[in-house]
Amino acid sequence: MAAAEPASPPAVRDVDVYADPTGALPVYRWRQAPKGLATRRQLRERRLRPGGQDPVAVIECRGGKRKAWLYEIAKAKPIRPMTFAKELALDKAMAARQTCPTCSRRYYHCLPLKTLGSCLECYDGTPAAPGSYMRPPGEHLAAAA
Repeated sequence: MAAAEPASPPAVRDVDVYADPTGALPVYRWRQAPKGLATRRQLRERRLRPGGQDPVAVIECRGGKRKAWLYEIAKAKPIRPMTFAKELALDKAMAARQTCPTCSRRYYHCLPLKTLGSCLECYDGTPAAPGSYMRPPGEHLAAAA
């Protein structure tokens, strides 16, 4: 007769005794959430971020068609500062969306590159306002002449 293997101990779980047994988060209607809770966008306005915390509630907007997670403001952490490398990467990404591949002008707004493939001036001749774009690099430099 084989010896019975000892039973493994049950897994230890961290249980919140005050949590809803169904696991559902409380749902609040528009402008009915208690003080101390904020959405990601509201946290961002205060220069905060959730910081790894789980949402504690849900807010419904537009008759339940839209929902947003709510986080505790007290547990939120300050946003990380912009580093030079992040700023450089962001500028490079925006330059790709704002630069016309035909005329190499960089505009102050994003261009319809997926639909038109270029700026309006290159696409159909619509003149661009001189204040809506930057000069191409090197055009205004004395060394480029």
